[in-house]
Amino acid sequence: MAKGFTVRLDDEQAAELEAVAKAAGVPVAEEIRQAITARIEERRQDEEFRARLRRSIEENQKILDRLAQ
Repeated sequence: MAKGFTVRLDDEQAAELEAVAKAAGVPVAEEIRQAITARIEERRQDEEFRARLRRSIEENQKILDRLAQ
C-alpha cells in the first residue's frame, strides 16, 4: 500500500529538485523517495535522535496506559 503526501516547495527548491531528478534520470517522486529513505537511515544512526525517540515512546506509552484504565 502506498500513501500520498503533499509537499510545498518554493520555486527554487522545486527547480533544483527537478534538475537533480532529471540529471539522475529518475522521476521527481523517485528522487524524493530516495531522499526520504536516506534521511530516515541517517536518523537511525543518530544516537541523540534515538534517545529522544525512546523518551517520546515512553511518554506516549504512559498516556496510552492511563487511557486504557
